[in-house]
Amino acid sequence: MTETTALTRRPALRVAVLMRREPVQGPMARWQPWRWVLADVVPHESSFGERPRCLRESEGQALWLYPGWTVELFTDDAEGYWLNTTSPTPAYFVLWRMNEPDDGSDSVAVPQAVSLSYHDAGRWLDAQETVETVAAPADVVQWVREFAEQHFVPEPKRRQRPQSFERLTDRFGQPVSISTEGKRKGGQQGGGA
Repeated sequence: MTETTALTRRPALRVAVLMRREPVQGPMARWQPWRWVLADVVPHESSFGERPRCLRESEGQALWLYPGWTVELFTDDAEGYWLNTTSPTPAYFVLWRMNEPDDGSDSVAVPQAVSLSYHDAGRWLDAQETVETVAAPADVVQWVREFAEQHFVPEPKRRQRPQSFERLTDRFGQPVSISTEGKRKGGQQGGGA
């Protein structure tokens, strides 16, 4: 399943990404007849070759294979892998963009990066990229978990600052001040006629 890349000596695996064009249902179909989604991430096989290709296409639907992606694990991102493997659904994260061809043919969704790190996905989303997930198989999750446990050292818990030092706000987030002086009762204080 895994390999170590020759130049970097990092644990890595090779995968292929499947992107699917599907028809849009409902009222949105008036403006956009189809959309692209991440279909799957599968182990790379030599029979896939190294070039992207359309596996099948019909009116409004298509399935494209993008082989040869290397997913490496980096020791300085062990926390990102740990966060992924301890989530309810550990996943591959795929960043993809639309390719607008110059020859007038239909645009195609093209993967740009594949990762198993929450931190990578967070950075991509912060940059407003299109990122989708697909559940990772159990053997991949175990491989990443073992790597994360070997390289991730959680920071010791710091003492939490007492709540009494935090600024008080009302339920709308507006600052609140509290006075220790006597409260007014009625219209006046201290005896009127």
